[in-house]
Amino acid sequence: MAAAGGGGPGGPSEGTGDDGGGVGSRTVYLFDRREKESELGDRTLQVGERSDYAGFRAAVCQYSNPEPMFILYHSASNEVLCYETVKDGVTLYLLQSVNQLLLTATKERIDFLPHYDTLVKSGMYEYYASEGQNPLPFALAELIDNSLSATSRNVGIRRIQIKLLFDETQGKPAVAVIDNGRGMTSKQLNNWAVYRLSKFTRQGDFESDHSGYVRPVPVPRSLNSDISYFGVGGKQAVFFVGQSARMISKPADSQDVHELVLSKEDFEKKEKNKEAIYSGYIRNRKVKGHVSYICFMRPWAQKLISMFEKGKAPKIINLREIQDDMQTLYINTAADSFEFKAHVEGDGVVEGIIRYHPFLYDRETYPDDPCFPSKLKDEDDDDDCFILEKAARGKRPIFECFWNGRLIPYTSVEDFDWCTPPKKRGLAPIECYNRISGALFTNDKFQVSTNKLTFMDLELKLKDKNTLFTRILNGQEQRMKIDREFALWLKDCHEKYDKQIKFTLFKGVITRPDLPSKKQGPWATYSAIEWDGKIYKAGQLVEDTCIEKRRLIMLWQVRRKGEDFFTLDGIGAWEKRANHGARSSICVDLERIRASSGNKEIISHISQHGGKWPYWFKKMENIQKLGNYTLKLQVVLNESNADTYSGRPLPSKIIKFSVKEGKPEKFSFGLLDPPFRVGVPFNIPLEFQDEFGHASQLVTDIQPVLEASGLSLRYEEITKGPNCVIRGVTARGPVNSCQGKNYNLKVILPGLKEDSQILKIRLLPGHPHRLKVKPDSEILVIENGTAFPFQVEVLDESDNITAQPKLIVHCKFSGAPDLPVYVVDCSSSGTSILTGSAIQVQNIKKDQTLKARIEILNFKEVPPVEKTIKLLPSSHVARLQIFSLEGQKAIQIKHQDEVNWIAGDIMRNLIFQMYDEGEREINITSALAEKIKVNWTPEINKEHLVQGLLPDVQVPTSVKDMRYCQVSFQDDHVSLESAFTVRPLPDEPKHLKCELKGGKTVQMGQELQGEIGKYGLLSFFKENTQSISVRGIRFIPGPPGNKDLCFTWREFSDFIRVQLISGPPAKLLLIDWPELKESIPVINGRDLQNPLLVQLCDQWDNPAPVPHVKISLIKASNLKLTPSNQQHKTDDKGRANLGVFSIFAPRGEHTMQVKAIYNKSTIEGPTIKLMILPDPEKPVRINVKYDKDASFLAGGLFTDFMITVISEDDSIIKNINPARISMKLWKLSSGGNRPPANAETFSCNKIKDNDKEDGCFYFRDKVIPNKVGTYCIQFGFMMDKANILNSEQIIVDVLPNQPVKLVPKIQPPTPAVSNVRSVASRTLVRDLHLSIMDDYSNHTGIDLVGTIIATIKGFNEEDTDIPLFNGKVRTLEFPFVNGSAEITSLVLAENSPGRDSTEYFIIFEPRLPLLSRTLEPYILPFMFYNDVKKQQQMAALTKEKDQLSKSIFAYRGLFEANQQLLDEMKCKLFCIQRPCKIMLQGIVRQKMPHIEALLKRKLSEQDELKKKPRRSCTLPNYTKGTGDILGKIAHLAQIEDDRAAMVISWHLASDMDCVVTLTTDAARRIYDETQGRQQVLPLDSIYKKTLPDWKRPLPHFRNGKLYFKPIGDPVFARDLLTFPDNIEHCETVFGMLLGDTIILDNLDAANHYRKEVVKIAHCPTLLTRDGDRIRSNGKFGGLQNKAPPMDKLRGMVFGAPVPKQCLIIGKQIDLLQQYRSALCKLDAVNKDLNNQLEYLRTPDMKQKKQELDEQEKNLKLIEQKLGMTPTRKSNDSLRHSAKVEVADCPVPPKRMRRETIRQNR
Repeated sequence: MAAAGGGGPGGPSEGTGDDGGGVGSRTVYLFDRREKESELGDRTLQVGERSDYAGFRAAVCQYSNPEPMFILYHSASNEVLCYETVKDGVTLYLLQSVNQLLLTATKERIDFLPHYDTLVKSGMYEYYASEGQNPLPFALAELIDNSLSATSRNVGIRRIQIKLLFDETQGKPAVAVIDNGRGMTSKQLNNWAVYRLSKFTRQGDFESDHSGYVRPVPVPRSLNSDISYFGVGGKQAVFFVGQSARMISKPADSQDVHELVLSKEDFEKKEKNKEAIYSGYIRNRKVKGHVSYICFMRPWAQKLISMFEKGKAPKIINLREIQDDMQTLYINTAADSFEFKAHVEGDGVVEGIIRYHPFLYDRETYPDDPCFPSKLKDEDDDDDCFILEKAARGKRPIFECFWNGRLIPYTSVEDFDWCTPPKKRGLAPIECYNRISGALFTNDKFQVSTNKLTFMDLELKLKDKNTLFTRILNGQEQRMKIDREFALWLKDCHEKYDKQIKFTLFKGVITRPDLPSKKQGPWATYSAIEWDGKIYKAGQLVEDTCIEKRRLIMLWQVRRKGEDFFTLDGIGAWEKRANHGARSSICVDLERIRASSGNKEIISHISQHGGKWPYWFKKMENIQKLGNYTLKLQVVLNESNADTYSGRPLPSKIIKFSVKEGKPEKFSFGLLDPPFRVGVPFNIPLEFQDEFGHASQLVTDIQPVLEASGLSLRYEEITKGPNCVIRGVTARGPVNSCQGKNYNLKVILPGLKEDSQILKIRLLPGHPHRLKVKPDSEILVIENGTAFPFQVEVLDESDNITAQPKLIVHCKFSGAPDLPVYVVDCSSSGTSILTGSAIQVQNIKKDQTLKARIEILNFKEVPPVEKTIKLLPSSHVARLQIFSLEGQKAIQIKHQDEVNWIAGDIMRNLIFQMYDEGEREINITSALAEKIKVNWTPEINKEHLVQGLLPDVQVPTSVKDMRYCQVSFQDDHVSLESAFTVRPLPDEPKHLKCELKGGKTVQMGQELQGEIGKYGLLSFFKENTQSISVRGIRFIPGPPGNKDLCFTWREFSDFIRVQLISGPPAKLLLIDWPELKESIPVINGRDLQNPLLVQLCDQWDNPAPVPHVKISLIKASNLKLTPSNQQHKTDDKGRANLGVFSIFAPRGEHTMQVKAIYNKSTIEGPTIKLMILPDPEKPVRINVKYDKDASFLAGGLFTDFMITVISEDDSIIKNINPARISMKLWKLSSGGNRPPANAETFSCNKIKDNDKEDGCFYFRDKVIPNKVGTYCIQFGFMMDKANILNSEQIIVDVLPNQPVKLVPKIQPPTPAVSNVRSVASRTLVRDLHLSIMDDYSNHTGIDLVGTIIATIKGFNEEDTDIPLFNGKVRTLEFPFVNGSAEITSLVLAENSPGRDSTEYFIIFEPRLPLLSRTLEPYILPFMFYNDVKKQQQMAALTKEKDQLSKSIFAYRGLFEANQQLLDEMKCKLFCIQRPCKIMLQGIVRQKMPHIEALLKRKLSEQDELKKKPRRSCTLPNYTKGTGDILGKIAHLAQIEDDRAAMVISWHLASDMDCVVTLTTDAARRIYDETQGRQQVLPLDSIYKKTLPDWKRPLPHFRNGKLYFKPIGDPVFARDLLTFPDNIEHCETVFGMLLGDTIILDNLDAANHYRKEVVKIAHCPTLLTRDGDRIRSNGKFGGLQNKAPPMDKLRGMVFGAPVPKQCLIIGKQIDLLQQYRSALCKLDAVNKDLNNQLEYLRTPDMKQKKQELDEQEKNLKLIEQKLGMTPTRKSNDSLRHSAKVEVADCPVPPKRMRRETIRQNR
């Protein structure tokens, strides 16, 4: 629309709705194209959604400042704008008129997102191209593949369900695919929805949100669970099946479910509402189920309803049980397989297998495919007649193809070259090639279509010539000829597995004497054969296949041959007719007679009898073989076909005849003798056959006709008789190349029925006939010095280029001496270029004629070719001449002339000329000038050279120097040069020159060798020579270097430079070594502070650079150096680096001296004094303190052990990791005192509050062993991974504990007694030894004396009928002495009371007066019987019961020990997992490889931070000889801020070198050692009550409130210090030195602060970060109160601490190391636990558990038979009661675990 713009600045009026680009606004892009000078870019205009036309126009006017008239033009519609078309993102033009052209280019924003049909219809386009197959299974396979990938990592069962939902009352028909896989996160679900987002382009979002795609290990023959490949298949499948898809997924480690819906309806709705098509929502909700896909089916897909019956129960089928799929049928019917592998260019690998399906008896076993039926029947076939199968496989291809284990259904490979049926007969019959099937398994290096239905390049790559096939044998790849291997394998399969007849009813094995001795046996014999599912025996007829169209049913008879052998012989045939009536009574047999095998029946007919016709037979047309025959007419009976009647033969007639070959009807070619050449005669043998293919002969004259397109053919004759040959056939005609040409030679023999045959021959060129040489002209012109090329062709008589062996062409030149000979070999191609070296004739000045003779020496019959060559003189450069111009005269300078010229002058006007071979001057061109070189100057003017001018020559300034000048020219033909020598002549004297005769080097203190001559250079050098020589020059000793000698004569002067070097070696000095007046303190075992660097010097201390001088170190024998003292040699500078030594020596002062040997004399160096101090950090022994008077009772607790590690200076080493201290306990044996491998190891306990200072370690409450004996205890300190410092061994005796119970030495068997007369039957116990033991079965109570009371009791205390002991008593007493009692015999009384078959108990109760506690009695059960026989029987059962009880006890002990070990491991696992969980609060859960990588990265970051340069104190610290020395004050503290460090270091400058000690004795010792030069500060002499409180607030705080607001950031100076070690002592030192010193920013802030503080309190010393100081008395200013710069402090400055980030990383590293160690322990414990669980599940343990159950069952039965109460477990329950209590506790007590471990030992 056109609009007139107002003149004023229009703007949007109120209410226009211009939102300024906020929410609800439209963006319009505006181009002003009214003028060429308009702004090129676009302007962005924001228009409100509710803005009207007036507001829109005002906005355009405001942004564009248009003229009164303008046009808004819409670029998209090419029309004037209507306001209604203004949409978001539209591009508009400002034009002057409607038809105005765009004066400058513009740009328009567009969006080109794909239509949603790309996604919705993708499956339809892909799957409808299904090559006639049903595409639905392939779509479902895509969904199942994704479920397979999702469940690939399942530990348990992989469950995938496909549900077809057709109940429309519950919703639309749908397909649901449900699996129990790992699920997808919301990010992965979003990635799945993106079309064509493959695994390789997801950039870390495939497996999780943090890890990228990792290609799985290739498994070519199995699904690799990596099918979801292109990001296409799932979308295509769901939208092919339906129009809507719902994804519901729950990740394995999430509690939420993610749901995504994609539907065509939703896309259409978004398009209608103009919303973003490819956007949506993933809904997260609680868990209700897990479904991977729900596809709502299309209407046409509801045909699936007819495939399933509603209401029918679902059928569950195991895929392994399906036997009717094609691959299973292929595998089950295959007899053998041939495996191979193909390697394609790149990384493509194909594994293949070929299976052989044999022919068995009467059928092929190759399985039928419903899509490719191999057996078809003709509708006209009779029921009793079958068609021969042409092939088992039919037209099906051999190979099915698999990609990543998945079948690609639309791609199959027909065959390969090496497995196709051969054209000629091979090792196996042709039909065997049709009995093979195969499969190809590829990796993912081959391209497949996105729906995985078709290979894109498989067959093309496999049939490439570079593809390598190898065979796989026993899993190993072998390179061999694949075609040969396959043919041998196929032949072997045919011989092994193909069978025609099945012999059955095996009778036995016999030997056949009628055969040769090697083949007589063994032979298997059978009674029958099986054919076509039927069994035939002797005399039965066997029906065979249909023969041609006459439908003759062949009958075979099973005949007996000999006694046990059967053969199949043809016995007759009849023609089948429509009316199966009665047979005639006459049978005619036609037999063929063979001389070798006797009579053989060929055909038999029976003519029916009729009253109206005679006997007749049809024409017999099947007699086609040559030979003698017999025709027999025989009358037979109608019913039985018998040829006798009443014992008399019926009439017969025999007719004998013979069959011979007929006349020739056709012919074929015999064996020819190639090769065939042009013009060379050859023969064509002919073989004639009659009508039936029998060999025949040619008897008539025939004139053959030979025809071939393009050839002229002749022959000499044709012979007759049995060997018919066309002789002397000659062919002439064109042939393409030396390899020949294929021709179809047609041979016609007139008069034959089949009179022509085609003979394919390859005709090669004939023998050499002539030479063809190019060029064709007879006279050839060439220049001298060039080679001439001849094009030579060897032709046959038809002018074809021919090639023959030894076809070598020679060319000989004549007419001049020393001419070359050209030779070329044309054996391979018949043509070539004949050339050689250049033809060079010397001194040729004019034209010369030569002759060339070209011939083939080996073929004399080929005439030679001669050529005339006219040789011209060469036009190339042949001579170079130099001239010197003097005026108008040119003087020639010959080669090697000598030219005299004044020294220092310049030779000018040099010219040159060049001539060719004919003495013709050559015009110099730029090309020739480029090839001219001179040797006296690198720069040549090319233009001067073209003019013939040479560069000027600079004459040498010295008459002794001569200049050799050379001019050279070189091209491809010649190399020329012309040279001359310039000799300088002297000029007038101009300067003085001095010359030193001899060396220019002189040693310090020696005279200069040689003499110095000085002379003046005169005009006449020979006549006026003056010289002076100077001798005996010596330099005064001083610094070596270059010295200048000045000589003058008249007004001339000259200098000579001489090098003054140091004198001979006379001293040895140490470089960079402290002063040797005092002893150097060295800690024993430590390195020297500096390396020993020795310098050879002369007597004036100048370094003497003399190499290879031997340096040795002299020391005492008790002073050991590491590395060992070796001889060193000086380098080129006279230095020798002896390195840094580690010192090992006794405490005290030691000396060592450096010496050198030079010219067999010794140079003594300085003596080094070393003060060896003991190492306070080197452990030398372990000190153990414990109560040596304590007694150790079995099962009790050891006394406390206090351990300290003592260093060399007899001090306790502190800061030791307690984990490095251990305690070992083992029982002493005769093998020695070394701890065994199974010694029990204990770790130290935690430090308590009341324990001593650092460095003491305690072992408390360690359990004493349960068994009595002598034990050894030893403590160890692990110094490093290889060395352990052990303490002295402590020998302890473990004594028995308190008496607890009375037990027998040997458990007696359960007695079974009766009250009969026999004493043996009444004996309860014999030789019973009772003793007292403690809780741990140790014998005790040796000092106890008392009695043992034996009493019999019943199970029921109310029972009064109790048996009595011998003597009719109820109790017996036995003495108890020395801890034991002996009971020799315990017998029941004869006729003792008691109930039959009742269990009683003998209670042995100890009564010991000296023992205050009551001991547990020993109870022995026994059985009482009144019958002797029953008692004897029960005694045997009792014995068996005791054996079972013993075995059960052993088994229970084994299982309880294993269970206790399992509990131990679980407890240990719990103990490790608990700190792991605590550490995981600071570390994100990671696997071990990630922890290692993270730890490595953190260590690298820490090293980089530590390596960064930071401030350090260069003041040498004092060696800490003992633990009482803290070090110098400069090294005790660190300050982070550089400015604060500078001013505080300057403030304490006088104290920085002071050594701080803990004791005054240590300070005194340092004072004595340094002879009072070192200032010291003992801490025990400081009055600590006057020290400042480090927690005190700054002075401007009063009663916790701010008194005034300070400036300059005041802070106590002591608060800026950090202490690496000994924090408490350092606070004491710096509290005394700094006091309450305060530091501020600058002097103004300090003065302000002091002025305010003194109003309320005393003000301490103030320091500023700028370096100023205000003393506590208020004085400031002057040099004494101003800190110098940092570099003026000479290194006496506090160092900077490690960066805070480094400390944070250090804590992270410690936490990571602890976590890694915990993970390692956790893995080890988990592994042990799993091993133990696996051990408990082993068949051996299961069998033992089963044996235990059986024995307990047997024991229970025996106890029931005996009438005894079940075996009580009172002792066991008492012994294991604590374990029952602990079972509910996650961690059993430590004591119980150790007891269990000891018991299991």
